This record gives sequence, C-alpha cells and structure tokens, in this order.
Amino acid sequence: QLQASGGGLVQTGSSLRLSCTVSVLTPKNYAIGWFRQAPGKEREGVSCISSSDDSTYIVDAVKGRFTISRDSAKNTVYLRMNSLKPEDTAVYYCAATVRTYYYCSGYGPQRVLYDYWGQGTQVTVSS
Repeated sequence: QLQASGGGLVQTGSSLRLSCTVSVLTPKNYAIGWFRQAPGKEREGVSCISSSDDSTYIVDAVKGRFTISRDSAKNTVYLRMNSLKPEDTAVYYCAATVRTYYYCSGYGPQRVLYDYWGQGTQVTVSS
C-alpha cells in the first residue's frame, strides 16, 4: 500500500513537500513514481526514483523546481516542490512498479508501467 500526504493550499512561489509512505514491497527492487492529475486532464507523470540505485527522473515541466528523494529507513519517498505555479494545481498520486525490467532513469514515470497506486493528495496553488 502507498499513502500520499503533504498537499495543501499555497500561494504562487511557495513550496510543499509531499510524502509517499510505502508498505513492505516484497521485491527488492522497485520504483516509486509521482503523478498528477489536474481537473479535466489526463494523469501525467512527474518524477520517479528507483530503489536499486536511487536513480531519478524529473519531467521537463517541473525540472529545476521539483526534487524527488527517498528515505529507505522510513520507507518514504518525498517530492519537494519549489516555486509552485498555479498550473501545478492537481491531485498528486504516488505509485509503485516492481517490473523487473523497469528502471526509472530510462523509462521515466510512465503511468501504464505502474501497478500499485495510493490515494491522491490535493495541491492547490493560488495566484
């Protein structure tokens, strides 16, 4: 199971840190991805991190503003979001993939490759 938290209502230019707590995943290697879905839009990938080597991927739309990291001791993945913009407003989801061929830095956060999803957390950025 995955539990996302940390969303909220903030002003433009503010920062938030989202957390995704992961229950025990049997496979040794897995990846956690962050996705977001704005009203009326498709769910899109934002970032991911692989447990095997902590390699990461950040999509261009948020590169330079968002950072993903992992605390293995806490089984938690973080998405640090700086310089937030109104267009970042969305429900943010974390998800996991245990596909053996998948590595985050190569495949990126492709929704179809992720099999386990948590509930979302709302991020609203006011102008």
